[in-house]
Amino acid sequence: MTFWIIIVAIAAVVVLMLGRVMLQDGDDLVPDASDYDLKVYRDQLAEVDRDVTRGVIGAEDAERARTEISRRILAADANRSVIGQKDTAAPRLLIGLVAVALIGGSVALYTWIGQPGYGDLALEDRIAFAEQMRENRPSQQTAVDSLPPFVPQEDLSEEFTTLMKRLRETVSGRPNDLQGHQLLAQNEARIGNFTAAAKAQEAVLRIKGSEITADDISDYGELLVMAAGGYVSPEAEKAFRASLAKDENDARSRYYIGLMMIQTGRPDLAFRLWDGLLRRGPADAPWIEPILAQIESVAQLAGVNYTIPAIGGADAPGPSAQDIEAAADMTPAERMEMIGGMVEGLSNRLATEGGPPQDWARLITSLAIMGNPSQARAIYDNAMEVFAGEPGAIDTIRAAGQQAGVAE
Repeated sequence: MTFWIIIVAIAAVVVLMLGRVMLQDGDDLVPDASDYDLKVYRDQLAEVDRDVTRGVIGAEDAERARTEISRRILAADANRSVIGQKDTAAPRLLIGLVAVALIGGSVALYTWIGQPGYGDLALEDRIAFAEQMRENRPSQQTAVDSLPPFVPQEDLSEEFTTLMKRLRETVSGRPNDLQGHQLLAQNEARIGNFTAAAKAQEAVLRIKGSEITADDISDYGELLVMAAGGYVSPEAEKAFRASLAKDENDARSRYYIGLMMIQTGRPDLAFRLWDGLLRRGPADAPWIEPILAQIESVAQLAGVNYTIPAIGGADAPGPSAQDIEAAADMTPAERMEMIGGMVEGLSNRLATEGGPPQDWARLITSLAIMGNPSQARAIYDNAMEVFAGEPGAIDTIRAAGQQAGVAE
């Protein structure tokens, strides 16, 4: 509310200043001709008195001159009064229109492109706010309860409906039937009953125990997301992170972790995850299409000037060890020019578009090979900040730093 009071007050002050100028007498801006005439006539009266004192004219002539000058003074003063009676109706109407346009337009413009109710937060405050949002977001059950109840599809055949009923009854009586729960999870998901499918997949994880795979866990997390209408709940996030703990390259879990970051106010982290998935590919992966539909707007929110890369990857990743060895037959100047150009291209791309941790690691080692340990250390420190909270990426960066001699 304070914000709106300040905005309206500032707009009102501007309107008042404009209105004062518009209503101000022209006499205050440009001298009136009648004023000039009155000054001349008064000077003439004073001159007549001086001429009488010096004896230049007689008393009778002086009196006639005073009479004539006084008549002219009265006429000029009357003319000045008529000019001073200005019509202020038009300016007042114009002031009203300006006030409506300025105050109303400002409020409407901010409502359209701004975020009413939110203050201007520093980066540190925004990150803290996003973390608080992530920690306090609704649970899986709360999200499911907020959605309409599941309604079976009308086009299901009678035979399939009967088979589903039998499968549910059979599985309910066999809590440790792995194959039965797997079939139930698949078929419940097929008809859109994602809550039941997630429950069946949870039983699959329980039955498999230590033999569960990253795909099993990410299957469960994805079903939770579907059951919550696309919302990544804390329970779903936990499943995806457990999947990544088993396989840090599980692309599906990375996609959903990125989606969760967007939902909780961290598009910068989501952008890095999704950009890496695009560059890695493959182009026919199920997460590529939804990433392509959103990543440009996510990059804009993250403050990145972004161009969608070639999917699956051939974006001039920079010099590899083989590239550098192949330059052995060049002169020192040619070799450094070739390597320097490749390193500069990689550095510029990472600075403007971001990239996977492998590209950052290659840049660090390349700079060290070129004899630029201070720059390699700076890139290493930057990469450690960029990938904070991603253990797999941090390990890759740290290994490169140790190889380059810039990390312990």
